[in-house]
Amino acid sequence: MRSVCRDAAALAMLGLGLFACQGADHIDAPRAPEAAPAPADGSPAHPQTSPEIRGADIAARIKALADDYFQGRGPGTPAGEKAADWIAAEMARIGLEPGNHGSFFQEVPAVEIALDPKRSSLEIHGPKSADVWKPAFAEEVVYWTRHAAGEDEAIASSPLVFVGYGVSAPEEKWDDFAGVDVKGKTLVVFINDPGFITHDASLFEGKAMTYYGRWTYKYEEAARRGAAAVLVVHDTEPAGYAWQVVRNSNTGPKSYLDRPDHDMGRVTLEGWITTDTARKLFARAGLDYDAQRLAANRRGFKPIAMKGLTLSAALHSSLKFMKTRNVVGVVRGTSAPGELFLYTAHWDHLGVKPDVPGPDKIHNGALDNASGVAGILELAEAFAGESKPRRSVGFIAWTMEEQGLLGSEYFASHPIAPVEQIVAGDNIDGLMAEGRSRDLVVVGSGASELETVLADVLRSQKRVISPDPEPEKGYYYRSDHINLARKGVPMLYTANGRDLVAGGTAAGQALRDDYRIKRYHQPSDEFDPSWDETGPTDDLVALHELGRRIANDRSWPNWFEGNEFRAIRDRSLAGQKGAH
Repeated sequence: MRSVCRDAAALAMLGLGLFACQGADHIDAPRAPEAAPAPADGSPAHPQTSPEIRGADIAARIKALADDYFQGRGPGTPAGEKAADWIAAEMARIGLEPGNHGSFFQEVPAVEIALDPKRSSLEIHGPKSADVWKPAFAEEVVYWTRHAAGEDEAIASSPLVFVGYGVSAPEEKWDDFAGVDVKGKTLVVFINDPGFITHDASLFEGKAMTYYGRWTYKYEEAARRGAAAVLVVHDTEPAGYAWQVVRNSNTGPKSYLDRPDHDMGRVTLEGWITTDTARKLFARAGLDYDAQRLAANRRGFKPIAMKGLTLSAALHSSLKFMKTRNVVGVVRGTSAPGELFLYTAHWDHLGVKPDVPGPDKIHNGALDNASGVAGILELAEAFAGESKPRRSVGFIAWTMEEQGLLGSEYFASHPIAPVEQIVAGDNIDGLMAEGRSRDLVVVGSGASELETVLADVLRSQKRVISPDPEPEKGYYYRSDHINLARKGVPMLYTANGRDLVAGGTAAGQALRDDYRIKRYHQPSDEFDPSWDETGPTDDLVALHELGRRIANDRSWPNWFEGNEFRAIRDRSLAGQKGAH
């Protein structure tokens, strides 16, 4: 067995410090792939696989990662972190080298905050002392706190203000906060962007969601303005998912990065309410919900005090500070090892949620995202089994994607190599089992020169790129690649084709709708041995060729002119030229 420390030392001589060996915290990579014996502890065995990209290999890895043994891969949990161990061991087995200073792991400091609904309360008080409404937790409202300085937080008599979409966008000449001080107040906001429900293409990006439409932005903007609480109104079409997704994603323990200020700069209470709950809330304030919904989609909207209504809340949470891990492996480049092309996917899912209906409480996350990790491992084995490229190729399995893209956020702020040396990458957040397709979908299409390379690759398969079919859902902002994109790194977010050879786009969309309704963020997202992996196999073959071309090239892909990340990339590339 070859020593990884010896490999790392040789690499350090070439100037790539990220692979330098520091201590004994590493996993030795065997010379050739080999199957491990069935573990005595009942954990999934490492499958017998081949460097050839095969559907059977994809399925075997999905089955292993979606096994009940990992208890839904909750980050920071004993069972969840065993999934990270399994991925690292699989990287070693297929011949990758550790990607982070001799280790396959990058520790991510986090805190798990678990709201206790039985010891917590949210009340809406009317003008009369007896007028108190307590929306039912999980059925009408979900809420939590990100404050991690203590177990108890409280809000007393915070006035409610309806601020439309909670957006302040100077470039759009739009300000939902015009003329109002929201410090200490509770904001009621709609999901998505102005113009979506009214089909007004002149507002923002029309049908396509921008970052302003994301719930994350709305909480961030409220915190910047000193609000006490935010209640986002759920609506299935503009949100892109049903209430059960909101409920399942925001009940039980939630993990966050452990920041120096313990997130005390955030609002005290973040939450969602159902549409029906919002209607009741508006009625209590003497407001017509439908009329105000339309008003919020017109220029000149002014925030409205929900007169007579205040929010009081008591939140009791348990805190558990923990370490979770990104898993990082690499195929070392021959002549430019300091330059990286990345394949990424998140390994975590929702874990076990005791409060969800039905006997099965484990959210196995087979498609989301055991399939994506299986995909990057399949690509990794292909690269490890062929002639090494001139640039390095990295493979990262992120932690805490489901908690707000936190593993990738931490990586982007604490990269294992300078961000300026990351050439480009592709992120896989789900490989839907389907038959062959005539296309490959690029989510957030029309963004970077990577699409030009990909289109040429697909031509060899007699396939084409399909543009994002649902830009209104803002999927490009909802997965881990966005944290690297914000640093200027061109990142593709690819998804399976929709135009299936058997059944066309109707069949492809039916598969997606069926998954979104019946399995997404539900215990029913489990491995099915009858899955057809021919489509994912074709997709991975194309993505392998994409990465191979870029890893053997000398050019640096950029964003297209006009893209929001182009200026950042231009500065990065100018700095490289200046350094030489």
